[in-house]
Amino acid sequence: MSEPLIKISGLSKSFHRDSVEVRALERIDLEVFPGDFVCLMGPSGSGKSTLLNIIAGLDRPSEGSVIVAGENLNEMSEDELAAWRNHHIGFVFQHFNLIPVLTAFENVELPLLLTSLTKKERREHVMTAMNLVGLTDRIEHYPRQLSGGQEQRVAIARAIVTDPTCLLADEPTGDLDSQSAREVLEVLKGLNEQFKKTIIMVTHDPHAAAYAKTRYLLEKGIFSQSSVASGVAQSL
Repeated sequence: MSEPLIKISGLSKSFHRDSVEVRALERIDLEVFPGDFVCLMGPSGSGKSTLLNIIAGLDRPSEGSVIVAGENLNEMSEDELAAWRNHHIGFVFQHFNLIPVLTAFENVELPLLLTSLTKKERREHVMTAMNLVGLTDRIEHYPRQLSGGQEQRVAIARAIVTDPTCLLADEPTGDLDSQSAREVLEVLKGLNEQFKKTIIMVTHDPHAAAYAKTRYLLEKGIFSQSSVASGVAQSL
């Protein structure tokens, strides 16, 4: 078996609200291997988005180690984390986060403006990403001219245009109708199965979770042992 792409050991995360300590995550251990499609499920406040943000280097744990793509994130400065994230992480958000005054093409191109690619090379990368999400005929459209499902597929194209090591999706179908959600999930499934893209998705929707190969249930910051028997989680 290959080495894990993500290895989390003894991870805990605490927040302080006034004088009260809130434990968002408690002693989490997790391994994700290259080509996995992992789903993190759980109710609101269970810690799943916090865990995703820590994997992305957007937040830091209170305790424990986080190794992603061979790098110990705990040992990196904020500047080092930003550079590492630009190379290794593609992030898809629930609310799309597209810039309304930019076309679909320009939104997808944005991450490439931080690279040394030429204009021609950037266009090739953008068109490849837009083709993968089935929207080459929408490159000149603005977000307001797109459906919600199309906006999310543009957001996925933006997340993969740099060919990141890992794609992280936080409730990617949360704002979509069932048909649009299915189209977005089929795109993610294709990226995983055809291109072996490693994906970690947060969702509360069991229909979305069914697309993942491995599913974990978080309850109050810990992996639920009951999820093993129920089939909601595997590999625990």
